[in-house]
Amino acid sequence: MVEWAGGAGWIRINSTNYKLQQSHWHSPSEHTFNGRRYAMELHMVHQTDDPNAVYKVAVVGMLYKLGRPDPFIDELLKNVTLASDDEHSKGVRGAKEVDPNEIRVAGHRYYRYIGSLTMPPCTEGVIWTINRKVRTVSIAQLLSFREAVHDYAEMNARPVQDLNSRWIYYHDPRD
Repeated sequence: MVEWAGGAGWIRINSTNYKLQQSHWHSPSEHTFNGRRYAMELHMVHQTDDPNAVYKVAVVGMLYKLGRPDPFIDELLKNVTLASDDEHSKGVRGAKEVDPNEIRVAGHRYYRYIGSLTMPPCTEGVIWTINRKVRTVSIAQLLSFREAVHDYAEMNARPVQDLNSRWIYYHDPRD
């Protein structure tokens, strides 16, 4: 996970601003396109301070398939130490600043729905925006992430969930 303090950026959804708080990755992806699960998924978690906002959390997700290395992940992996059973040795070496703009969210087509967080307590009422453009990650990068997580699990993603009567909206600016 990468956490940002202060002015790391924001998104605006229905007149509400959501500030970027942190990003984390899951492998395999927690979302699917047409039933296909991808190698990895990025979640960029945003929160609003607006007391009148119906939804307090918005997450932007990006899927990765195996292919060419991703430049942001390459830079990030240079600074990650291996997670271990010793709580004090987890984290990032040094205090290198990571610019979230380097993630380069590409594409203007996306899916949006109201769901829940994917980690306990799985809080409901989260605005999910899943970018339709699938990025690439190299097998070496994927394995480095899995090694850094070092959680003795084959995956750090929850199973694909049923729709549970949720509406999923697709946005394409060409339409």
